[in-house]
Amino acid sequence: MKVIAINGSPRKKWNTATLLEKALEGAASEGAETEIIHLYDLDFKGCTSCFACKLKGGKSYGKCAMKDELTPVLERLDDADAVILGSPIYLGNLTGEMRSFMERYVFPYLVYSNDLPSLYPKNIPIGFIYTMNVTEELFEVFGIDKLIELNKRVATRIFGYSESLCSTDTYQFDDYSKYVADRFNPEEKAKRRKEVFPKDCEKAFEMGARFVKRQKALEVRK
Repeated sequence: MKVIAINGSPRKKWNTATLLEKALEGAASEGAETEIIHLYDLDFKGCTSCFACKLKGGKSYGKCAMKDELTPVLERLDDADAVILGSPIYLGNLTGEMRSFMERYVFPYLVYSNDLPSLYPKNIPIGFIYTMNVTEELFEVFGIDKLIELNKRVATRIFGYSESLCSTDTYQFDDYSKYVADRFNPEEKAKRRKEVFPKDCEKAFEMGARFVKRQKALEVRK
């Protein structure tokens, strides 16, 4: 059993990465092999609309034909039993690296046919972990609720199952006094970091463990 986490944040030790690591800890607690991949370590681009993945009889049908540092990652993902994607929300959306990754990871499996919605050969869970500075009350204002629903719907169509975890009103800086951020209350931010973020970590852990249990149950039913 292999669970892979994809970190779409430029930070390797902050909110998003921490939650992904907790999710992997949960998966490992159920016996899974785990790996985290940091997208900002890689030199790659998003989809170039070459459509080689859609070409009838083409050697790259159903897989991305581009060759760069993301290619071996996509190959390793073929063997994953669960994938967890993590990204902070920048300007109401995923980071550019995560968007580019999703174009390369998801689009080749998408079929322009009413009869066959996906070329992905098995049913696996896809988790989304979102971190953001805004509160849930502002989801509708920034369109974050629609973003979450769209990603979940696409992932469910392609891979079979998806769920999301949102960590809101996150702690952004080690020292708020060093930055122009007077609209935030540092004490309230620190309090939330201490009291709420650990609960988000628990939820991430539970997601990882739940995904492995789900896949084991599917294996038993085969």
